[in-house]
Amino acid sequence: MPLSERVSEDTQTHHRSLKDTFADWRNSVIASPRFQRWAARFPLTRWVVRRQASALFDVMAGFVYSQILLACVKVNLFELLANGSLSKAQLQERIALPPAGLNRLLDAAVAIRLLTKRDNEHYALGMLGAPLVGNRALVDMIIHHGDFYRDLQDPLALLRGDISGKAAMAEYWPYIDHAEGPKPESLSAERVANYSKLMAHTQPLVTAEVIDAYSFAKHRQLLDIGGGQGAFATQLAKLYPQLRCTIFDLPGVAELATTQIAKTDLSNRIQAIGGNFFDGELPKGADVATLIRVIFDHDDSRVKILLRNVFNALEPGASLILAEPMANTPGQEAMGDAYFGFYLLAMGRGRPRSQAEITQMLIEAGFEAVRLLPSAIPLNAQILHCKKPMISVA
Repeated sequence: MPLSERVSEDTQTHHRSLKDTFADWRNSVIASPRFQRWAARFPLTRWVVRRQASALFDVMAGFVYSQILLACVKVNLFELLANGSLSKAQLQERIALPPAGLNRLLDAAVAIRLLTKRDNEHYALGMLGAPLVGNRALVDMIIHHGDFYRDLQDPLALLRGDISGKAAMAEYWPYIDHAEGPKPESLSAERVANYSKLMAHTQPLVTAEVIDAYSFAKHRQLLDIGGGQGAFATQLAKLYPQLRCTIFDLPGVAELATTQIAKTDLSNRIQAIGGNFFDGELPKGADVATLIRVIFDHDDSRVKILLRNVFNALEPGASLILAEPMANTPGQEAMGDAYFGFYLLAMGRGRPRSQAEITQMLIEAGFEAVRLLPSAIPLNAQILHCKKPMISVA
């Protein structure tokens, strides 16, 4: 390496070291009770201290906020207020809580902006409560979080892996292999019903992003891997009359999908096939495949197998659309490594991955031209598009 490059590299390292040294010094100052008391009273720093204290309190109180939200959902509060404000007396007639309990719930919901309080003891939807009206996806996830929170009661046990066999989340997701549990091929439609219902209700949060970001007009055959009960494939088939769709999912889920498809007039263009996408071959002949919220549920070794199986099933020149919440999403960092990091840990498999990590996995599987598609709400999903080369390299 030329001397000039070594000097430049050493200088950059030195600058990073100075930055870290300054940050460590700053943190030691902030940690001082004496400094905290001074900063809280000094006019130029008071607002910063208050904002940081509020943010830290929100982190500490997050579980309480979530339980207030759950209580509101369980008493159907947002739907009751969907058409406008109601008085406390009117709400009391509709909600089976004692007056003291209802008062406490309403005050709490106002405090965290789920509701707003108006004159004459009337209550209306707040900025955070209004989006929940009729939103089955969010409501289902709020209720489902009861299992998640039970697993989080002892976070260190979860991090040590000490709750194997008694984790509520791991029991909920039917495709998670347990030492002596059922294999995916043996799971019945009844066994996967709750899981499949949750997926059917929450999947539109992601599929809407995909439909807005990518046109399927040039494609003729879709392979929707992990496609659930077929809501996404059905929506695409309605939007694109030339498109034929194959859903590939667990046998029990495929049974449910077949039942749902039979209720439409699209059964001649959509089929559901049951199987395990880690073992054996996927249905061949598609010129576009989709993986919607699939790979983050699985460990790296299984994801590599899946991506290679998808690659082998696609026609040369075919496209793959991969969409899911991703780690290190700008402005949404807490969603990735914090929320999904622990959610997937409780589930027993998988991890949030960054766009760069997934891109590398796609390239290793043989795909090329990986690019990020626009997403209106990256919190719901980041979307990657890539292609199988026209001439595949074995």
